[in-house]
Amino acid sequence: MYQITLRAARVNKGMTIDEVAKRAQKSPKTIAKYEEDSTNIPRSLFILLVNLYEVPEDMIFFGRESVFIGFDRGSKRKRKIS
Repeated sequence: MYQITLRAARVNKGMTIDEVAKRAQKSPKTIAKYEEDSTNIPRSLFILLVNLYEVPEDMIFFGRESVFIGFDRGSKRKRKIS
């Protein structure tokens, strides 16, 4: 199965960060933080988001979004795609 980021799932659902934050009772800054790096997202928030976005749990990529898209800010190098 392919994977997508939390940001991609939100955009695919047609929602803004502000809309999601309101529904999740979190700040937009918190939602944006976990979209950028979902490594340590609380399980309860993760479940709420996948239900809100209507995507299977295993479809969501866990980790830094920059690594998923092939650009890690730490290394300033693009990831090779085979």
